Amino acid sequence: MKNKEILGAIAMDLKRVALGYFRGSSSMVEKFFHEALKRRNEIDNKDLKPYLIKLLNDMENLKKEDGEKAAEDALFYSTIFQNASTIIS
Repeated sequence: MKNKEILGAIAMDLKRVALGYFRGSSSMVEKFFHEALKRRNEIDNKDLKPYLIKLLNDMENLKKEDGEKAAEDALFYSTIFQNASTIIS
């Protein structure tokens, strides 16, 4: 899978994480957060901009945050990765 598709998949997983936090569904959060982390390991970092690499690494901090803040940050990451997936080749 190319970085473009992987970033798009991570974005969708993180959007589902945000929805899970808002709905209070910890099982949904766990499932899709695990999927996002798994997909993150498939990324080829040498073709990414440094800010994307930093955000991909910072994604794990979501687990340390409380529900509302984690939901907002997951949605933030989702939007950034979705936008990045549309501009990389």
